[in-house]
Amino acid sequence: MQYTDGRQTYITELDQEAERLYSGIQSNNVDVKTDSLKKLASLSQDVTFAQEFINRNGLKQIFYIVEEGNDTGEILAHTLKAFMELMEHDFVSWETLSAAFIKKIVSYVNMNAMDASVQQLSMSILENMVPSSRVLFELVKKEVTVDRLLTHLQVTNAQLQLKAMALLIALLLAATDAERQNIIHSSEPLGDEMAHYLYVLQSVSLNLHERRMRMSMDPYSQEQRELLQSLRQSAFESESDAPAGTFSTERRRSLCAKEFRKLGFMNNSNPAEDLRRAPPGLLALDNMVYFSRHTPSAYSRFILENSSREDKHECPFARSSIQLTLILCEILHVGEPCSETAQAFYPMFFGQDHFFEELFCICIQLVNKTWKEMRATQEDFDKVLQVVREQITRTLSLKPTSLELFKTRVNALNYSEILKLRQTERLHQEETLAVPVLELRERLKPELLELIRQQRLLRLCEGTLFRKISSRRRQDKLWYCRLSPNHKVLHYGDVEEGVHSPPIESLPEKIPVADMKALLVGKECPHTKEKSSGKQNKDVLELAFSIVYDVEEYCLNFVAPTRYEFCLWTDGLNVLLGKEMTSERTQTDLDVLLSMELKLRLLDLENISIPDNPPPVPKPPSNLNFCYDFSHAEQ
Repeated sequence: MQYTDGRQTYITELDQEAERLYSGIQSNNVDVKTDSLKKLASLSQDVTFAQEFINRNGLKQIFYIVEEGNDTGEILAHTLKAFMELMEHDFVSWETLSAAFIKKIVSYVNMNAMDASVQQLSMSILENMVPSSRVLFELVKKEVTVDRLLTHLQVTNAQLQLKAMALLIALLLAATDAERQNIIHSSEPLGDEMAHYLYVLQSVSLNLHERRMRMSMDPYSQEQRELLQSLRQSAFESESDAPAGTFSTERRRSLCAKEFRKLGFMNNSNPAEDLRRAPPGLLALDNMVYFSRHTPSAYSRFILENSSREDKHECPFARSSIQLTLILCEILHVGEPCSETAQAFYPMFFGQDHFFEELFCICIQLVNKTWKEMRATQEDFDKVLQVVREQITRTLSLKPTSLELFKTRVNALNYSEILKLRQTERLHQEETLAVPVLELRERLKPELLELIRQQRLLRLCEGTLFRKISSRRRQDKLWYCRLSPNHKVLHYGDVEEGVHSPPIESLPEKIPVADMKALLVGKECPHTKEKSSGKQNKDVLELAFSIVYDVEEYCLNFVAPTRYEFCLWTDGLNVLLGKEMTSERTQTDLDVLLSMELKLRLLDLENISIPDNPPPVPKPPSNLNFCYDFSHAEQ
């Protein structure tokens, strides 16, 4: 109605309204101010009004209301809502916001006692700020902690949860790979909790596809029939779409059936029958239509390429799409309820608005590629899709951070690579499962365990540099400990910074191995008791061990520099005490040695000689000034 008197009249009215509201939001009357801000939030959606209000320096007044901090509740909520609507039109850069304004917005998110609507709007503002500039991303990442966002995710207010997750995702998308890892695993045990929330978001989002997945095609639905016909029309310049009267009904039907057969439908006279199976139901149709509309050149190439092949060698697009959609639903657990403890999420999921459809577009092209690599015929359809499933699951297990990276890796994992991986795994399985091999493993174990024992003792003889941790947790003194070559005495003593392997004579303190009574680890150690429960103490617990010696049961306390050193020393000390080696490294080393020894024995059975020395490394060419002449290659 406002346009009835012409454009100029409308603009004049908006001009006057902008002036009235600009004055109203500065009023000392609370009711007038509230009503003005409420109306401002509504009218700011109009781009013309927004420009008029901003031209009057209206944003400066909104900044003033927020920065002063005198208004709360409804007034503040209307102010933030108006600000959001005005910024939506991109007349003003987010980078122009003052530090005082940003700090106020951050404070609303971090406050415990704050109106929920204000917190929702504040998080929306920060969500929009984050991708606009690196400086604003750094500021928000620093001021709004992951712990705080997790607190918002645990409330019962669904809108507040949604805004908190939206802000979290904005931070993840703007971050580098390293920063993303830091955000997700920023603190323990919140890292696990964060991973669970991301899993839940992913699961809930993917389950939005469940309704279409479980819905069979209705042959009487005009909308569904049009979607189906659009696939045919996008692929072919069809004679069947000629004006009415050009062909008989029978001829038109015959042409349509021929084209649906080229599209890869099994029931080409009534393709809707192929989509009656649910799952994947209509979700398969949605994916095919998305592929044809968003990557039309790839879609046309797929169809035309296979139309030109012999019938038995063509890769059926529709049949492949239906089966691929089902495979993706199974891999991504579409339609399954959320687990209460699961933490498995795919980082690349959070970088796409249409993740499932985009993933399908990559994978349907992979089907065609793998089909050609396998030189498949129609009889090989199930084998090809099994290989594709394996390509997808193996690539997803690498947790690619983007769909582009997924595409690169899944295409690199071609059919020949899959065969190599299967062969390697089959050999490994045969080694471990064959009865004679199992018997040989058991016979080799004592010999190899003895080899590991000798290696551990040799490492103790070389010695290790340790740091002393005082009661104040200051790590300012170094000491060295090593075992005598005859394995009878432990020598130790303080050393200066920069000394890495002092001679055994320079270590004044001694403990005869015969006087050693026991080995303590972790919480059992006297130097780990009655300490704080912080992260540093947790690290110390994982690296601490003590030797109990002499009749008085004195203790020599250690904190290993690394987990690897901890394993070597605790294993070595257990050997000296006549006990079993118990560290996780023992089993790892034993598995490696057993695997190598078994392979060597099996090669020996095949009369394959293994040289004592490795082959020489080829020398690089003396003249590196060369180039490749492509003209000869073309000829």
